[in-house]
Amino acid sequence: MTSRLIGSLLMGLMTINVAVGAGKDTGRPKLVVGIVVDQLRTDYLDYLEHLFGEKGFRRLINNGVYVRNLDFQADLRDPVSATALLYTGALPNASGVPGDEVYSSSERKVMPVLHDAGSMGNFTSETLSPVNLRLSTIADEVAVDGMGLTSVYALSANPQQAVVMAGHAGSAALWINDRDGQWSSTTYYRDFPQIVSQRNRQRPLRERLDTLRWTPALKAALYPGLPMQKREYPFRHSFTGADRDLYVKFKNSAPANTEVTDVAIDLIKNLSIGKRPDAIDMISVGYSAAPFRYVKDGDARMELADTYIRLDSQIGRLLDAIDTQTGLDNCVIFLTSTGYYEELAKDDPKFRIPTGEVSIKRVESLLNAYLSAKYGNGDYVDGIYADNIYLNHKAIEGKSTDEHVIVNDARDFIVKMSGIAGAHTLGDLLSDPSETGRRMRNALDPKTAGDIILTYSPGWTVVDDTHYPACETPQRSATVSAPFILMAPGRKAEVITETIDARRIAPTISSSIHIRAPNGAEKTSF
Repeated sequence: MTSRLIGSLLMGLMTINVAVGAGKDTGRPKLVVGIVVDQLRTDYLDYLEHLFGEKGFRRLINNGVYVRNLDFQADLRDPVSATALLYTGALPNASGVPGDEVYSSSERKVMPVLHDAGSMGNFTSETLSPVNLRLSTIADEVAVDGMGLTSVYALSANPQQAVVMAGHAGSAALWINDRDGQWSSTTYYRDFPQIVSQRNRQRPLRERLDTLRWTPALKAALYPGLPMQKREYPFRHSFTGADRDLYVKFKNSAPANTEVTDVAIDLIKNLSIGKRPDAIDMISVGYSAAPFRYVKDGDARMELADTYIRLDSQIGRLLDAIDTQTGLDNCVIFLTSTGYYEELAKDDPKFRIPTGEVSIKRVESLLNAYLSAKYGNGDYVDGIYADNIYLNHKAIEGKSTDEHVIVNDARDFIVKMSGIAGAHTLGDLLSDPSETGRRMRNALDPKTAGDIILTYSPGWTVVDDTHYPACETPQRSATVSAPFILMAPGRKAEVITETIDARRIAPTISSSIHIRAPNGAEKTSF
């Protein structure tokens, strides 16, 4: 190698080092913004598009890569498990997050999936941390890339969704607690922003909700697809202090998205997020487009449309604040759905659609009575949670019959009950080659799954009456399209009609900001 060539290489390296040191790495953004909207539907974005402004959904769709449908490859049931899949790029059996709650056989009760007795709460009694999240997340990889110099914040009305989005290495996860509406966090994270503490002291929700009224943002006549009764008597929801579920109801309403936006903008402005020259910052925001479950007549169509219209405005506010602070050209922004939809309304009996109720207490009682009659008295059922039946293995071990025989016998008995569409042992699912079996298996974490996993008949209502108040969940197996939008420098706007595996989101975001993908990502970027 000639001395002239060596000199040229050295000069080139010096130029690169100077550029990077001066923060001129134009291939990397200053800020990553993740927006996760629970139960967001593509068909509703189409249906209500004419009522949106120019700065929210339209701005993202017109300037981004718009995937019209994500396939989560699993029958997930809540924002926590879906967000974990999106941020890790892995299924629940790897991430350890099959749902927002798991059944603890040792405690004989349901526990938050991210429960951590070793982490105290800030402004809350909740004890949460990402310790049970087994894989790294997009947020973690951003923090690692910045060698700990980055600001990585996440906020949502949902506590465990906020923790998942903040990851293991985040600066803070913030949420609204159910007890008093304070913005809360966990001592697991190093930071609790002063601006949030100040909000809790000076503008607490408990002093604002009594005067808050949720009414339609537009004239009733502008909402499409409504019956005349809804147009003549539009909704009006208040949040009174006498209501024991006050903050839970508020968190399920459209105004909660406004509260989340307010705090997100406070963080962006006061913590100078996205302004450092030497590392990438990240902020993740959790919104909800779930149907409002507290309507009196069971018909939440108008509330749902209003939620989308108001959410469009809040996304616009958030993007404007980011543009002012950092500049949208310096950001990678993604918006995604959680990929499922929770149907809350039960069909009126007058329509004569086949229906019925599955009482969890009755299922537990009948199964225990059946096994006691066949194998001798005992407490065979440890508990039932969601679609998982947990058997009491200590009671079974004391019997002369092989455990697998008893489990299979329990399965065969349960599947004959009205309202039960299918019953599968964990072993059944682990070896089931069918598409239905694969999707059910993908939604499980074998370490926390029950001995028998149920599916319920569409049209029926599952009533969990093992505690008070009872929880009713109408069953509907129809799927919905889940959108994803990515707005990033260097990526041209396009619409992708091909269904995309949701596990590709995390590596795609990582590729867009030139960092490594989460350590358990199961697919490549697109």
